[in-house]
Amino acid sequence: MRDETHSSTHPPLPPTTEDHRVDWLRLLRSRRVGPTTFWRLLAEHGSAKAALEALPEVARAAGVDKYDCCPIGVVEAELAAGRRIGAWLICRGEPDYPEDLADISDAPPILWGVGDRAVLRRAKVALVGARSASSLGIRMGRRLAEGLGAAGHVVVSGLARGIDTVAHLGALPTGTIAVMAGGVDVLYPSENTKLADEIAANGGARVSEQPIGMQPVARHFPTRNRIVSGLSRGVVVVEAAAKSGSLITARTALDQGREVLAVPGHPMDARASGCNILIRDGARLIRNVDDILEALPPAEAPASPDRQPRLDLPEPQAAPPAARPDTPAGKGTLREAAALHRQILDRLGPSPLAEDQLIRDLGASAGKVSPALTDLELDGQIRRQPGGLLSLVPRN
Repeated sequence: MRDETHSSTHPPLPPTTEDHRVDWLRLLRSRRVGPTTFWRLLAEHGSAKAALEALPEVARAAGVDKYDCCPIGVVEAELAAGRRIGAWLICRGEPDYPEDLADISDAPPILWGVGDRAVLRRAKVALVGARSASSLGIRMGRRLAEGLGAAGHVVVSGLARGIDTVAHLGALPTGTIAVMAGGVDVLYPSENTKLADEIAANGGARVSEQPIGMQPVARHFPTRNRIVSGLSRGVVVVEAAAKSGSLITARTALDQGREVLAVPGHPMDARASGCNILIRDGARLIRNVDDILEALPPAEAPASPDRQPRLDLPEPQAAPPAARPDTPAGKGTLREAAALHRQILDRLGPSPLAEDQLIRDLGASAGKVSPALTDLELDGQIRRQPGGLLSLVPRN
């Protein structure tokens, strides 16, 4: 069966009973039925129940023999699993389903969520970028997220390492949405487990179109990205390689008619190449949060919360792994040094960065970082500049 885009501007009415909801889920979870096929079948047959009855014949006409729809027991188990973890389920057309997301052609028929579903009704801006972000990129991402939150916008991102993480952290007091590639209860990457819990506990939400308990696989991430951009009025990209998931999100946003905005970077920094390409191709150049606010419709003024998030995480950093007691003498130290070198190189780029700022970003002592900097300088990988500044040596 081909996934054809259903272009109707009047989606079918949402399910009104639990039986209707089960029918929707059965249709959506049936083999080879994606969101666009789901909407086409509903448009052609009038209801999910009628579409389920017709589906085996539709499959046979498409050359798929012995086709069985999703068993009702599978859907009932999914609903029970959602109830066990305190998740909520909303369908396209229901009051809490985000209007911007409902407007895209391949809108998810259902969304599972954990947290405060009211956050879905507020104005939203996506903030995405590199997983291996530089110190400058991380500070910029967090500053933009804080500014957007203060202006009343909910920050949407994908809970990945790097820019996604600081986007959620910066917006934690004002509301943020994490769009999951797997089930809403499958917290990936594992180091963001505490952050994921705090998003849901502090007025934000985690959402996903995948079943409860679904482990994310590679093909889920591009489809997740369309939800990130679909939820949002605009997509801001902070550091992204020329071939990256963030660029996929930006391209999807353009297809959805969303505003795309990008923070420029040094031409010799591969982590900025995607942003620079977007700007070359017409994306709005972003220097600060005011540039974003000028490009988008105003959001409602943020509420003054009488509570603050219980978690005040530092900016993400990968501390050197602790040596294990059974590590042979010397080998653990070498591994730690190599890990610290990698962290330093990841944080630096062609644009100079102050050494004391780098030490603070790494969360390590100057006594550990300074010898590592000397090693990298002697190795020709970094360059010291006047004023205590450091930068990467460009590779030929």
